[in-house]
Amino acid sequence: MEKVTCEGNSICYSDQGEGEVILLLHGFCGSSAYWEKVIPYLGAGYRVIAPDLRGHGASDAPAGPYSIDQMADDVIFLLDALEVKKCYLFGHSMGGYIALSLAERYSSRLQGFGLIHSTGYPDSEEAREKRLKSVSTIQNDGITDFVDGLVPGLFAPGAEQQLLERAREIGYSTPPRGAAGAALAMRERPDRREIIPAVGLPVLLVAGAEDGIVPAERTFTSESANVTKAVISGAGHMSMYEAPQRLSEIIKDFILSANV
Repeated sequence: MEKVTCEGNSICYSDQGEGEVILLLHGFCGSSAYWEKVIPYLGAGYRVIAPDLRGHGASDAPAGPYSIDQMADDVIFLLDALEVKKCYLFGHSMGGYIALSLAERYSSRLQGFGLIHSTGYPDSEEAREKRLKSVSTIQNDGITDFVDGLVPGLFAPGAEQQLLERAREIGYSTPPRGAAGAALAMRERPDRREIIPAVGLPVLLVAGAEDGIVPAERTFTSESANVTKAVISGAGHMSMYEAPQRLSEIIKDFILSANV
């Protein structure tokens, strides 16, 4: 992986292929490796950039708490460092929250964006309490125990065990300080549902038919003409692993239609 330094903190990323730029943002306790099955499909005809977000993977984990806007600003720094003026942006789960921040504050840098198993809703009060419990588990029991509890719920029932094991392996590499900082960032994120119809960009909303984390009704929050919706049958919260070819087809079709 390559890296840039932003305010003294390293941001690591992969950068593959040539053409229009697709930027992929992973979810909580993931890394750029979450996209490892998708990038080969997208890399033919596109330049695909996938960073390890602040506090995740090989990137630095400065002291938290973080904010979603701060994590979005890291992404802008990376785009500037790579001299990327515009891109198509797709964010998985937490990466979708960051995508919405970017769409709200830096829409001129985007050609279109997508939420992959994500939502414009803020955390409910119950979810906010769960974030605090997550931080407590991470700090008291360690990242391994936390990830072991997290991963099974990300996949559809009956998912291949090797996929769960890969997600665990990636999750174990998350610095505990980074996981805690990101959990608190998600807890404090605002309601950004109105960004989707208001932003004036093509928007892709992707849901897994068996997603127990973000069900389709929390992803599909807009009927606006700029929105394309897709449901992936048989997938839970991790279509990047459960149905990578189908997800890649949806993304490519969206980009082609946005260019018409």
